[in-house]
Parts: sequence; structure tokens; C-alpha cells
Amino acid sequence: MKKLDTTLYFITDSTGITKQKLLDVVEQACAGGVTLLQLREKDKTTREYIELARAVHSVTQKYNVPLIIDDRVDVALAADAEGVHVGQADMPVEEARRLMGDKKIIGATTKTVQQAAEAYKQGADYLGVGAIYPTTTKVKTVITSVETLREIVRAVPIKVNAIGGLNVDNADILKGSAISGICVVSAIMKSENPYLAAQMLKEKFYEL
Repeated sequence: MKKLDTTLYFITDSTGITKQKLLDVVEQACAGGVTLLQLREKDKTTREYIELARAVHSVTQKYNVPLIIDDRVDVALAADAEGVHVGQADMPVEEARRLMGDKKIIGATTKTVQQAAEAYKQGADYLGVGAIYPTTTKVKTVITSVETLREIVRAVPIKVNAIGGLNVDNADILKGSAISGICVVSAIMKSENPYLAAQMLKEKFYEL
């Protein structure tokens, strides 16, 4: 497995945009300093998802940014992505690990200390914890307190990232939480300048 840097974790949302627009945003974000990129598609067919994953992978590889596929181990394997991210309703971490092997990155979404400890035990490399703020993505969100986030950081020895509605203006709530990075969707996807947005978000994280 590559050295894992979760400082600025970008999760895509292709809703309402063309494939080329998505690839442009991915390229700009990677150039701007994204350290990990997750392709998240809820509505594409398996074939469409694989084709898009391969196209995105060709961009991320240029910048040595690991590509993580949301939810779908089959798509991750087909596209030879660097890893997969699973939620609480998706395939268990231990099953994803068994299928993906030891060299791939496995991430998990957790909202409680108990879930975090279980994901770590099953072999997760990093955790996404949240939502810290309500989000505008199509994902069902349950708000997680910053105190719970801190408890999770203390409970597991793997990287913990905060996720959920985060941007440059509201990330200060995470100060002192000892997280390894932040996950963003809209802060880059909806920016007029994804390159600059990524730069500013990364700088913001270093201030936390």
C-alpha cells in the first residue's frame, strides 16, 4: 500500500455535470493539492461506473493521488483503483479487505467510538467521521459532534478524517481535534476554481 496521506480528501459528486467537467474538476483539484480522491457514484450502472473510474484514475495517477471507489469493491478491482471506502450499510471492512488484499486501501465511515473500533479491528486503514455539519449531497447524514470525533481519534491508531459540510469558513470547529485530514465534496465541486479551493482548504487544515 502507498503511504497514506489523508490531509485533503476530495469526494466527487457528478450530479448535473458532464463527464468532461468532472474530469476537469478532478484534474484541477489534484493539481491544487488533494491527497486522496474518492469517486462516489450512486446512480450509474456498473459498466458506467467502471468506465468513469478508469477515466478518473488516468487523471489521479498523473498526480500520484490514490483513487478510492465508494462502496463498490467490484468497480475498484475492475478499475485497479488504490482502494475502496465502505459505509455502515455497505460490505463489512473485513470482507472488503479479503477481496481487495493487503496492498489496497480500505476506508470506512463511522459515527461512534464503537463503530470506529470495529472498523479498525476488521482492517480499515482510515476512517471518515461525520457529518460534522449538514451536507447538500444526496447522502443521508447523521450529525456527529466534534467531541465524538475527538474520542474516536483517541480510540484508534489509524487516520481519522472529519467529513460533512466542511469548508474554509467553518473548519475552525475542528481545532484541537487531532484529526489526520478533512473530507470535502461541495467545497471543491461547487467552487468556480477547484485548484484554488484545494489550495485554500489544505492551508486551512494546517492551521487547525
